[in-house]
Amino acid sequence: MSDPSEGRPPDAGALSDQILAAEAERQAELAAEPVILDDDQLPGVGAKELSLREAISIGGVSTIVLLGALDATDALGISAMGLLGPDIQDSLGVSDAVLGTITAGGNVFIVAGGLLLSRIADNSNRAKLVALATIFWSAMTLLLGFVQTAFWFFIVNCAIAFGRSQTHPVQGAIMADSYPIEARARVYAAKDVAGRSGAFIAPLAVGGLVSLIGGDDAWRWGFIAASVPTLIVGAAIFFLTDPPRGQFEQRSTIGETLTDMKPGPISLGAAFQRLFKVRTMKWALMAAVALGFSLISDGLFLNLYLDERFDLGPFERALANSTPGVIALFMIPFVAKWYDGFYRRTPPQAMALLGSLFFPMAFFTVLQLLMPSPVTFAVMAGLKALFAAPALSLLGPTLANINPYRMRALGSAIGASLVFGVGGLGGAILMGLISDATSPRTALLAVVPGAMIIGGLLTINGSRHIRADLTLVVEEIKEEKAERDRMRADPSDIPVLQLHNIDFSYGPVQVLFDVDLEVARGETLALLGTNGAGKSTALRVAAGLGIPSRGVVRLNGRNMTLASPEQRVREGIFLLPGGQGVFPHLSVRENLETSAAIVRSGAEDKPDIAGRLDRAFELFPVLGERPKTLAHNLSGGQKQMLALARVIMHDPEVLIIDELSLGLAPVVVQDLLAVVGRLRDAGQTMIIVEQSLNVALTLADRAVFMEKGHVRFTGSAQSLLERDDLARAVFLGRDATADPQVDLDES
Repeated sequence: MSDPSEGRPPDAGALSDQILAAEAERQAELAAEPVILDDDQLPGVGAKELSLREAISIGGVSTIVLLGALDATDALGISAMGLLGPDIQDSLGVSDAVLGTITAGGNVFIVAGGLLLSRIADNSNRAKLVALATIFWSAMTLLLGFVQTAFWFFIVNCAIAFGRSQTHPVQGAIMADSYPIEARARVYAAKDVAGRSGAFIAPLAVGGLVSLIGGDDAWRWGFIAASVPTLIVGAAIFFLTDPPRGQFEQRSTIGETLTDMKPGPISLGAAFQRLFKVRTMKWALMAAVALGFSLISDGLFLNLYLDERFDLGPFERALANSTPGVIALFMIPFVAKWYDGFYRRTPPQAMALLGSLFFPMAFFTVLQLLMPSPVTFAVMAGLKALFAAPALSLLGPTLANINPYRMRALGSAIGASLVFGVGGLGGAILMGLISDATSPRTALLAVVPGAMIIGGLLTINGSRHIRADLTLVVEEIKEEKAERDRMRADPSDIPVLQLHNIDFSYGPVQVLFDVDLEVARGETLALLGTNGAGKSTALRVAAGLGIPSRGVVRLNGRNMTLASPEQRVREGIFLLPGGQGVFPHLSVRENLETSAAIVRSGAEDKPDIAGRLDRAFELFPVLGERPKTLAHNLSGGQKQMLALARVIMHDPEVLIIDELSLGLAPVVVQDLLAVVGRLRDAGQTMIIVEQSLNVALTLADRAVFMEKGHVRFTGSAQSLLERDDLARAVFLGRDATADPQVDLDES
């Protein structure tokens, strides 16, 4: 297998041509537009019209009635906080900035609670979770009426925010999975009308009650009254049925619901990464940050403005803020019906239209704050509500169509965390500081209009990607069905580890393209390729150290794509990276005991630590001779032995070894290979990346060859040896073929 050009100096011109050609090929791959399906193949697009009555009959009346009632009762507590702000301020003796900070503290707990409860919801019964959280927050609302200091007001308000944090993400996920895509905007709008009806009635009821009772502490009765209906609705939600996740996307795509696929765990970090790889969601989440500055605290500061500018009491402030919204309330159903039809025809333009509605909202906010009387203030508030109501009502169902349905609640919670935790917190503190230094009106003018304009522009920009992201939804569902059918047809043919259709990027640079590889139980797979081919990146994706923008990772047929590295270790995926995977300041025995102390859960056999140590020392006698030696005093080969021994202590389901022999002497390599060979003979499932083709293929049953982020060859080890073009690439680290268009796949 000698190279006739070996020993000759490289031709500079030819080398430059090769480099330029390779770079041109890479840029062409990066610039290539993703495959986008026709509209009639996208979920909910091009479908026939479905009436609201038909949609509600499919999902059930009780779900929308109870969740709508919960929105309405929730408005009591929200209205009490904003409406009674001046009265609370006088009673507890706090400044605008302190009141803003109390509001901001609640936003922090909405963020933390939303992320926690949504993560639980995506893996449990969502209806029961909503019921428990609602009962908790109603009890805290009752308690708020009895606090005597600003500190305890802050604490109890944070507890209320924690209970309320599931309102939009978890309830939104239930709604999306209960009702068909073709009428989703109208169903969301119907629920929103109930909530806005409560938001209209609640301030009048709370303001009227407080005005009727009178006195400095009358505001307390507003919270006490608000707690009762919330408690009743929360108890009723216990009897709701949790719908199958993603059932309408699946029916639209494959004509059935995949109810027998067990989802894998979803980590918060992986969910963040995956969501930001969905381009429509990425831009929408950035818009959420901007809109949070304008939408979260403006109610509080508008009431402070009305109190300061016009000296209005609670009931009068309620009339000025809420009455104009009645017109918008009646418009929402009509706009939602039109929007459902518009979305079925052209999703990008539908979403862009929603983004454009934030521009007139900014305009009328400015006019509202320039009005000379409460009446003209209310008129401008009504005009603003004509645009705000449909924008805020219909953006939710649009994004629900893009959000991966397995993490629909958590995805919504991430959006809420950006609205409340970044935009809301920043807006509340910023407006509070400006208000204390100048006035509430100056604070509102300085923050709200600009934030709305920025949010609208970002939303419009994100609409360009909605077709491509809906195409990914279809791909994932079809892939899941194909795997389900495969598992049913031959349960014995389920790979232990599978990477399918994997795309992965470091920032804007894509390094993996549609990568497929799998390893069967007891098989040893060699992963080979030139430097920079993407081998180590593929292993990182398998181990959870990188989240793909497309594709799936499975362990024994279970989806692990969004599981954290720690969760994958508990399930049995272990990566031994190239280099020194030891604790240098611990002894050999301490290194091994540390590994044995965190044995993965689910292992069928859990012998004691002593038994695991005996096995490690049996495999590596040289370590047994030096149990008290600190790891940093070992030779390079001994450190690599110790790193391998640490992994073996866990009884791995899949052992992934990256560059085991890197930088080691041949004698040491032979010792390591002998151990790996014994593991292979014992049935250990392994993936091995090696610089040495001969070493890898000595151990491997099958080989995968990668080049420039693509899998170019899959087949037996012997078949790879017979491919001189590929084998030479591994030895020499150069391009495998003179013609990049040649199809090298073999199975």
